Amino acid sequence: MSAVEDGDRSLGQLVAAATAEMSALVHDEIALAKAEIRQDVKRAGIGGGAIATAGVLALFALPVLSFAAAYGIHNLGLGLAWSFLIVGVGYLVIAAVLGLFAVAKFKKVKPPQRSIASAKQTATVLQSVKPHPRPADAARPSDATVTRSSL
Repeated sequence: MSAVEDGDRSLGQLVAAATAEMSALVHDEIALAKAEIRQDVKRAGIGGGAIATAGVLALFALPVLSFAAAYGIHNLGLGLAWSFLIVGVGYLVIAAVLGLFAVAKFKKVKPPQRSIASAKQTATVLQSVKPHPRPADAARPSDATVTRSSL
């Protein structure tokens, strides 16, 4: 195919070129957003894993380990009630530390700032685009108008 200058391109070719360029721009914007979000998703996954771990500890291990630890402390000479209290507070401290760790990871999750800025810039450019005026000699009345008699 031979290269055609912009002045010699038809309206269909110009629309096709504009559509192709817009499609490429949208695909590039999506790729940029995916790249930015990938790191934040990893951080959110780590925070979610920490919360899940804390939940599993609280639901499954707590009763069994509580009884074992409380009876172990009781064998050291403390009363049974104090033994259970010490074990319960220990598990609450562990859950609090894991919760704070999860909150710290979630706070590091940020919106994709470069993608948002790029999309805003693209929208601003597209809003300010105006069609190019045609030269006076390009629009000939005989070609541009269709009379009823020629139909």
